Amino acid sequence: MEDFEYRDGELFCEEVPLREIAEGVGTPCYVYSSSSLTRQFRAFNEAFRELPHLICFAMKANENLAVLKLFANLGGGVDIVSGGELFRALQAGIPPERIVFAGVGKSTEEIIMALKQGILMFNVESPEELDEINHVAKSFGRKAPVALRVNPDVDPKTHPYISTGLRKSKFGMDISLALEEYRRAAGMEFVEVLGVHSHIGSQITSVGPFADAVDKVLALVGRLHEVGVSIRYLNLGGGLGIAYQSETLPGPAELAETLVPRLRQMNLTLLLEPGRHLVGNAGILLSKVLYRKETPVKRFIVADAAMNDLLRPSLYEAYHEVRPLSAMSPQPALQRADLVGPICESGDFLALDRDLPDLKPGDLFAMMSAGAYGFSMSSNYNARPRVPEVLVKGGKHFVVRKRETYHDLIRGEEIPPFLANG
Repeated sequence: MEDFEYRDGELFCEEVPLREIAEGVGTPCYVYSSSSLTRQFRAFNEAFRELPHLICFAMKANENLAVLKLFANLGGGVDIVSGGELFRALQAGIPPERIVFAGVGKSTEEIIMALKQGILMFNVESPEELDEINHVAKSFGRKAPVALRVNPDVDPKTHPYISTGLRKSKFGMDISLALEEYRRAAGMEFVEVLGVHSHIGSQITSVGPFADAVDKVLALVGRLHEVGVSIRYLNLGGGLGIAYQSETLPGPAELAETLVPRLRQMNLTLLLEPGRHLVGNAGILLSKVLYRKETPVKRFIVADAAMNDLLRPSLYEAYHEVRPLSAMSPQPALQRADLVGPICESGDFLALDRDLPDLKPGDLFAMMSAGAYGFSMSSNYNARPRVPEVLVKGGKHFVVRKRETYHDLIRGEEIPPFLANG
C-alpha cells in the first residue's frame, strides 16, 4: 500500500496526514487514494494491451460514485448485479455499452431497465432466466445481447464463501450442459448470443485456477463455432487477490502472461471484471479507541468502528492489518488482544486474538486494505449511521459520501394511524 506510508511518525494517504481527515471528518470513516485506484486500473489495462479488451470493474466491491467515475474516466466499464448498481453506474457516467449485468436473480423489472438503457450484455445464469430475458425482449421488439455464464468446476482455493466456479455453486450453468443451452439460445428470436462468461471466485492467490478455467472455456468456444454459434466476447470475470499481510501474490502482468498466449489467436474481445484488485489496497477504515478492557483471560480494545462498518473479519475471519496513525517507532509495542466494536454481538470484532499495537483510549488507527467489500457491505445494524467516505487526490481530500444522520435511519418509515394514539 505505497500510497499509505509513515512520515515522521505520522501515517499519510498520498500527501494528506490521516489525522487531519480523522479530526476533520470524524471516525469511523473510509479513505481512498485516487493515485492507487488509477495505478491499479492502468496496470490491469496495460497488462492486456495485446488483446482487444474492456476492464469492467466489479462494482459490488466498492460502489462509491467518485470511484466509479474515476474508472470511467480511465476508459473502464462495470460489472453489475442489480438494478440499483445499474442506476449508480449510470449516475456515475458509465456508458451503457460498457456495462455487463450478472447475478443469479435478475428481476423482470431489472431486465427491462437494462434493456431500455442498452447495456453491452447480460451474463445469463440459468435456463429460466434466459427464457425470461427472451420474453421481456419480445415485448420491446428488440434483441437482448447475452453471454451464458458457464461453471467450469475449477477450485479457486479460496474461502468457500467466495468460491463461485465449483459444480455445487449457485452461479452459472454446468459447462457440460452449456452446448445444448447455447443452441437453444441461438434459436431464440429475441436473444443475440454474443459471448461466454466464467467467474470462478474471489481473492484467488495464484494464476493456476485461471489457466484451468480458460482452457475449459476455450474448449467450449471451439465446440460452439463447430455447431455454428459465433462468439465475439470472452468474459473471464475477476477474482485476482491482493496482499492483506505480507504475501507475494501475482498481479495483472502475471495473469496476462498466463492468459494472453491462450487467447492471442482466438479473435475475441476479452472482458475482465476485477474488483478487489483495483480497490482493496486503495482504501482504509479510520477508527478511534474508546476503551480498553481486561478480564482474567482476555484483553479487549474497544473501537468506534464495528462489524456493521467492516463486516469481513466477522463474516470471513478476514485479516486486516491494524496501524496506529502515530507510530514514533517503526516497531510499536504489541499486546495480544481482541479489537472489537460497540455492536451487541459476540461476533463483532475487527481483529481476533492478535498481537496488536498498544492502543490507548483516544488513539486513532487504520484498518488497512479495506477499500473492497468495506463500505459496500456495511449496514445500519444497531441503528448505527453509515460512515462517510473520503477520496484523496495529492494534498487534498474530498468527502465523497457524507456521514448518515439519525434522521437518515428513519427515512421512509411511518407509524400507522392505529398506533399513533396508543
